[in-house]
Amino acid sequence: MNRTKLFYAFIPVMASLPLLTLHHSSEPVKEKAQGCVFRTVFEGEGIDSALYLKTPEKVELSLTSSLDWISKAQNKDGGWGAGWHSRQSEFDPHAVKSDPATTAITTMALLRMGNTPFTGKYSANVTLATEYLLKQVEQTPSNSTNITTLTGTQPQVKLGQNIDVVLTAQYLTNLMDYLNNNNTMKSRVRKNLDVCVAKIQQGINPNGSLQGSGWAGVLQSSFAANALETAMQAGAKVDTVKLEKSRSYLKGNYNKDTKSAVTTDAAGVMLYSISGTARSSSAEARIAREKIAKAKKDGILAPTEEVTAKNLQAAGMTAADADKYAAAYEINRAAARQAQQNDVMNGFGSNGGEEFLSYLQTGEGMIMSKDDGWKKWYDNVSGRLMSIQNNDGSWNGHHCITSPVFCTATAVLILSVNRDIDRLLAVKEQHQQN
Repeated sequence: MNRTKLFYAFIPVMASLPLLTLHHSSEPVKEKAQGCVFRTVFEGEGIDSALYLKTPEKVELSLTSSLDWISKAQNKDGGWGAGWHSRQSEFDPHAVKSDPATTAITTMALLRMGNTPFTGKYSANVTLATEYLLKQVEQTPSNSTNITTLTGTQPQVKLGQNIDVVLTAQYLTNLMDYLNNNNTMKSRVRKNLDVCVAKIQQGINPNGSLQGSGWAGVLQSSFAANALETAMQAGAKVDTVKLEKSRSYLKGNYNKDTKSAVTTDAAGVMLYSISGTARSSSAEARIAREKIAKAKKDGILAPTEEVTAKNLQAAGMTAADADKYAAAYEINRAAARQAQQNDVMNGFGSNGGEEFLSYLQTGEGMIMSKDDGWKKWYDNVSGRLMSIQNNDGSWNGHHCITSPVFCTATAVLILSVNRDIDRLLAVKEQHQQN
């Protein structure tokens, strides 16, 4: 079915959806800047223009073909599916059932590219996917730690049994930005977001990891921490103790003394482990860097001083906070550097969905920490991705998560990360020092 026929096939279904019938105001819907994935609410912070990067023309063409492929791959129920772990060779997106994890990450890719339930070329796809995800949450038993009865999907087996609720929470958080004129829908989304957050927190282990770990479970835990962080700053009910445990677990996957990664929960693959470490420590690393920069500007520290616990104390932090932020800064810089090394970026040895997710974590973390090497990283990873893109605009993995839908959505998120620089820079650590 071509795109035109696909759109008109959606119209009867769309007419029954509350998402499109709730805006009765005479004023037009005011769209915000393109949404950010795995982020907090934009707080109006001054932006460093040196971090901006215009999307190269070749990348734009790549993204255009990808979105067209994604729109055609959507199932009639509004979702997208990755397929089963037992059938990794199935690349037909319509030969598999929809699952929440794949639907959420695909809809986040569309949202990042400027498509909302109200505007954008693919708004109809976003509308249908949103309704699919909300129904998944609303139909789930309260005692379940996930939002689907499906088992054995590629994301579940490779990332973790609860990856569906994690990625759905992140999508619902992002969607909140576009519902200010739709109070009924906003209330529905907020309620479902709180349900997802409660399920994630129910599954947090004492060490901060998330229950139901898959082959590379550290990635599920990393995205769970991101989901709780962004949900809390969007006003959801988040247990700060459990969030801090999640962050500590991820930062603990890199030993700053031995300069080595802990890969027990990462299938022995360094990339999977340290990409989450770099992402989870990025906000604290940036706070430490900016605290020292301000102290230099105010004449408290000499221009040549580095970020250390001693200097952070001199800049006004308590001893405990100084130790915490100095450690996060050191961990972040070391993990980010290693995550960019070619041998580490090769991951398992071939490209799978896990590699794509790790690249996404690395790139967003580098922007959040204001790492001046992020443009070089983008040039490297975009070249890698474009060299393996299929002729039809999709990507597929060569091991583990092979799903073309899941891999294509994640590749789009990576290649369009520069669209969210301002919002990623607005991510703030909850205990930031002023």
